[in-house]
Amino acid sequence: MEKGATTRDRPSPGKRRLTIAKAIEANDLTSDKMPFEASAAGESENYQKLLESGIVDGFVLKVLFDDAVGGVSLTYVWFKANYRVPRHSHNADCTYYVVSGEAHVGSEVLRAGDVFFVPSETLYGYQAGPEGAEILEFRTAAQFTIRMPGIGQAILQQASEMVADNRSQWLQQEPPLAARRFFNRSL
Repeated sequence: MEKGATTRDRPSPGKRRLTIAKAIEANDLTSDKMPFEASAAGESENYQKLLESGIVDGFVLKVLFDDAVGGVSLTYVWFKANYRVPRHSHNADCTYYVVSGEAHVGSEVLRAGDVFFVPSETLYGYQAGPEGAEILEFRTAAQFTIRMPGIGQAILQQASEMVADNRSQWLQQEPPLAARRFFNRSL
């Protein structure tokens, strides 16, 4: 690889090479990389209401690397204290690696170094522990959908209660080192 080459220096389609991606250059995971896919009337509107509820103050989500040719992506997420990920699915397999904190998956409490795998099209949700959780997400796609079948008043109410219970803490919570690098490019 050429000195100084980064993910900005994309090879021509079909040609792959060693690529370096720096955390300080990571981008937000946007709807063009993870579009919402509704399966019933009203789901798109309710998903938008969910995003507007304050729930986005409970996490930092960055794309560290994606390769459309290879069909892989790596995202970093810092879920702040007690954040509950609503039940949803994606159209790509994903392996989750807990970097720090706790991820409560069903009756299991996963800590630093633990992993869980979610096959494509599987509904799941989980919760960050009282200190939050840093997670690396390894997906088998550079672009993937998010679906929340049945997203309705119950999910919106749960999200609203979670935000009400935790938002002030989220806004004051000190980010871990990796997350600080996204806010302070000089680290």
